[in-house]
Amino acid sequence: MTERFERHRQAWTPSEISKLHQLVAKGMSLKAISKALTRSEESILIRAKLDKLTIAKKR
Repeated sequence: MTERFERHRQAWTPSEISKLHQLVAKGMSLKAISKALTRSEESILIRAKLDKLTIAKKR
């Protein structure tokens, strides 16, 4: 079952973007980042692509 977030289609705030950058730098997985930011994995992938970030693949 896919988790539904209430944040659907809401704009990213500057603090969320900086938090995303920090979590990616720590090498966190997409699922962990999704939970930390309470955003969908798809939303995070789109934002990461815009910012040219590479999210670590699960090992």
